[in-house]
Amino acid sequence: MRFLVFVIALLLSACGKEPLVQNQSYVFGTLVNVTIYGETEARANQVSNEIFQDFQKLHHQYHAWQKGSELYALNEAFLKGKSIQVNLELREMLKQASALSKQSEGLFNPAIGGLIREWGFQRDEFTTVDIHPEAIKSLVDASPSMADIVMDSDTAYSKNSAVQLDLGGYAKGYALDSAAIKLHQLGIKNALVNIGGNIIAIGQHGSKPWRVGIQHPRQPQPMATLDLLDGWAIGTSGDYQRYFIGHDGKRYCHIIDPRTGYPVQHTQAVTVLIPPQEHAGVLSDVASKPIFIIEPDKRELAAKAMGVENYLVIGETGDVQTSAAMKKQIHWLTKP
Repeated sequence: MRFLVFVIALLLSACGKEPLVQNQSYVFGTLVNVTIYGETEARANQVSNEIFQDFQKLHHQYHAWQKGSELYALNEAFLKGKSIQVNLELREMLKQASALSKQSEGLFNPAIGGLIREWGFQRDEFTTVDIHPEAIKSLVDASPSMADIVMDSDTAYSKNSAVQLDLGGYAKGYALDSAAIKLHQLGIKNALVNIGGNIIAIGQHGSKPWRVGIQHPRQPQPMATLDLLDGWAIGTSGDYQRYFIGHDGKRYCHIIDPRTGYPVQHTQAVTVLIPPQEHAGVLSDVASKPIFIIEPDKRELAAKAMGVENYLVIGETGDVQTSAAMKKQIHWLTKP
């Protein structure tokens, strides 16, 4: 399985004498890198391990299909029409995800876990599945949404038993924000955290900004680079890591249009660049989805609705759409 092709490959200076330490782990079903500049190797390793432990905890707590996780228990309660106690962190996550879902007019919809499971994307390996139009129509007709979730004090229930939460399009961004907070608390001034291509920058790389590469959606190398300044985050949604080729020869990716119940096929990749703000990581993870899902002639409207000025879209045929703001940031190596 190829990692990092999901979005962005990290480009770092080759100078071996720089106080640059990079550690790697596998969490959230993807490769995770923590790169720290300006600290001793021992200190950088210690801090990176703490970050990885936090990520593993988040992964186990909020795994959509792993029995024993809090999210799995919540989904079981929704299915049975029961109320369940929910911890403070998860309540805040659901409130934030609900607000973003509303902002996207439902295109970002973590409540469609049933559809994600139906398409075979709630597993670690992706092989061809049989498509069941009637089952898909039934799930779409049930209209599960974040608005169906009712939270009362420390409990939650759903008015719609079809609501099945999958935070795969949110959790990596949440983890980025959590990592940035912890790194600041630990006194780390310069670091780069990369969760499968969702990246947040802290400080800089020596005298220069952090430089990252944007993965080509159909080739195993970056097609462009950009400098990531302190507090900026970047994220990509793509059709080239979590996908399968159907019996009909078509590519079916994990990004599903909640309106139709089918994977989106008119877009290869969307990259968004988010300036410093309280939840830059979350927005970098979430905001690319509505732009990816919406009809090609409405992408600008979706970006505006999510407050995104910097975005890059690679269409179905390899056509490139770049916002005016993003054109000033990006440095092409090779166009698709």
